Amino acid sequence: MKNIVRISIELILVVTLLAASAANADQSKIGILVFDGFLTSDVTAPIEVFGAATKTSWFSSYEVVVISTTKNREVVSEEGLRIVADKTIYDPIDLDVLIVPSAYEMKPLLSNKYLINYIHNTSQSASWMASNCSGAFLLGEAGVLNGKKATTWAGGEGDLLKSYPNIDVQFNQNVVTDQNVITSNGGPISYQAAFALLARLSSVKFAAEISQSIQFDRLKIAF
Repeated sequence: MKNIVRISIELILVVTLLAASAANADQSKIGILVFDGFLTSDVTAPIEVFGAATKTSWFSSYEVVVISTTKNREVVSEEGLRIVADKTIYDPIDLDVLIVPSAYEMKPLLSNKYLINYIHNTSQSASWMASNCSGAFLLGEAGVLNGKKATTWAGGEGDLLKSYPNIDVQFNQNVVTDQNVITSNGGPISYQAAFALLARLSSVKFAAEISQSIQFDRLKIAF
């Protein structure tokens, strides 16, 4: 009798684990790239916005996944934030959304052909692509922004246009959306971009709900 009970419990555990794995596999994944020297808010803003949204019933089918651009999952931001990514670009993963952050030194990233190919290939299947700050240069290098309106860090629009003349660069705009691509100035504007993307993945009403839940709508700057 004890053996039967034990076997039954084991079967229940196996079925539960298989069901959980299947449910996780069915989730739409929002991937956020990270690398040493990334600008913190470019990454933490979308993590906070979409992470909060995944706790709701209307966005529970989404999962936020942090993806390292190297085989080393541990990375450190420009400001010293140390994080451990969930995956790397060398791991197989299907993304519904890819968000690309920035760094002060972009040359090593722009010359990383594997990374550029990864961004390009992901753009062929993902529903949405996004960048914050100079992450737009990575999207530009991957050809994602060709023929599209886009922006980058405030003051860097001219450099983006010079480097990628096929981009319809927009000046003095916080967030720019064109077809299935969102680009932003980055920094604190990364929150605005995340809400803009969340509104398109769900609705303006739901995006406003998350803005209220994390008290972003109460933000007032005073010095």
